[in-house]
Amino acid sequence: MQVTEEDGGRLNAFAREPRMQVMEADELRASGSKVLLIGGAVLVLLLVAVAAGIS
Repeated sequence: MQVTEEDGGRLNAFAREPRMQVMEADELRASGSKVLLIGGAVLVLLLVAVAAGIS
C-alpha cells in the first residue's frame, strides 16, 4: 500500500491496483464464450418451460 501524509499529519493509504490487460478482438470470440452463451440460452428456455408447466 502506498501511504501519503496529508496536511495536519493525517495518513492516507491507497490500495495497489492490478495492471489492466488489453484484450484483442479475437479473444472476445473464443469458443468457450459461445458455449457459455448457448448454455445460458438453453437454461433460460428450460426455466420458462418449467414455469409454464407449473402454472
